[in-house]
Amino acid sequence: MGSPTHSPSVAMCDTHGSRAPQARGAGGDWGRPWTAASPEEYSVEFGSTRYLLLCGLGGMLSCGLTHTVIVPLDLVKCRMQVDPDKYKGIFSGFGVTVRDDGLRGLARGWAPTFLGYSLQGFFKFGLYEVFKMHYAQLLGEEKAYAWRTGVYLAASASAEFFADVALAPMEAVKVRVQTQPDYARTLRAAVPRMYEEEGLWAFYKGVAPLWMRQIPYTMMKFACFERTVEALYKYVVPKPQSQCTKAEQLGVTFVAGYIAGVFCAFVSHPADSVVSVLNKEKGSTALQVLRRLGPMGVWKGLFARIIMVGTLTALQWFIYDSVKVYLKLPRPPVAQEPGSQKKHK
Repeated sequence: MGSPTHSPSVAMCDTHGSRAPQARGAGGDWGRPWTAASPEEYSVEFGSTRYLLLCGLGGMLSCGLTHTVIVPLDLVKCRMQVDPDKYKGIFSGFGVTVRDDGLRGLARGWAPTFLGYSLQGFFKFGLYEVFKMHYAQLLGEEKAYAWRTGVYLAASASAEFFADVALAPMEAVKVRVQTQPDYARTLRAAVPRMYEEEGLWAFYKGVAPLWMRQIPYTMMKFACFERTVEALYKYVVPKPQSQCTKAEQLGVTFVAGYIAGVFCAFVSHPADSVVSVLNKEKGSTALQVLRRLGPMGVWKGLFARIIMVGTLTALQWFIYDSVKVYLKLPRPPVAQEPGSQKKHK
């Protein structure tokens, strides 16, 4: 299990052939082995438009809800990046925020966070499924398996490119609200002021740094997760995946998601620092901010980001796969070597 979209070779078989008949309802017995579900229990056809839209819905819930829950940690992290003299560490940063703004101040920026990351999650997960199936079909079954890490990387990068265009406006508003207390306290107050002062560019000037941050992050998030799930079932889990219950497989999802999240935090943190400072200031460019921060400044707030992204990524995968369980979406097993390739060996 583990991955929402597994082996390209398996995905190709599903899209080329078998149709999954309609199911009688959602949900299911979480104590049953995942692969014990018969095709009649699936709710949609694998690879269909409805299947992909439901995957997007799962991504919307997983990203929107998790990012909103960790708004307090994200707020402190952003303030550490843009004002390190005042917000010296994660714990002292919480103390300073509560002292200045009260407990309610920790929730500042929740509305643009929820809206922005819900949109991002819809395109990130939904389009990942689309691009992964498409690239696997272009390569063919044997090459798709042999080059599956490349398929994961290419599909996730392609999906994130479009997801960031959807995220950029609300990310700009979020950072402005969180890092400039005197600018605006809410989404409704920030949007018209930003548009009046800077025009439409205010909402998209951070899209290039977002690509710098989010595309490497998402490539690591999906590829590392897919391969970690594969490794856990091969070397750690004491029984075959086909014998694991849904709850056990979701446990593997959470562990693999956390491992992937730690790597994600490292590869994306420098660009995240640039995005935070850039969206706070008027008239700056990403290159100017990068030069001013220097090689050490871009790593401010890394510990907070590791905690945040590790937990975030694990919860996102868990919610995403749980949605798939509840909606009874067809789910191929982890990547397996095609039979034709085994015969060649």
